[in-house]
Amino acid sequence: MSPENRNRLLAVGALVVAGGALAAIAWGNIGENLVYYWTPGEMLSQGEKAYGPTIRLGGVVAPKSIVWTDDKQHLAFEVADQKDGTGPKVKVASDQVPPQMFREGIGVVVEGTYAADGVFRTNRLMVSHSNEYRPPKPGEHTKEWQKSLETASK
Repeated sequence: MSPENRNRLLAVGALVVAGGALAAIAWGNIGENLVYYWTPGEMLSQGEKAYGPTIRLGGVVAPKSIVWTDDKQHLAFEVADQKDGTGPKVKVASDQVPPQMFREGIGVVVEGTYAADGVFRTNRLMVSHSNEYRPPKPGEHTKEWQKSLETASK
């Protein structure tokens, strides 16, 4: 076999292998491994399509929506599209301890599944925060320092 024919055969073989790999990805069950990132409004607009798959839901913890059980084992709150708590809201249930910065009005991303009963059950709760860190000045009161951080993040 001449070197020219061998090179052609290798090129055709490489194309067949690459095409087979692409076909396996395109027609395989890759969709089962996708994680959708939606806001509450986007998720609710999907209707029944939102039930079941793993979703990352991003929004803001709605004001006056945080509820702990008496034993502090279960957390429930609402995630809204808007910072003031208006617009579409989704009820979220969590059995894990939230990050220390978790509070009303803070941006969150929760990962889990949405059920037909209208409750988003999360197994992962993340909070958004400012990238700026400033330690309190000597003698500065903790509440004043917290307030200055909150105004800086807005």
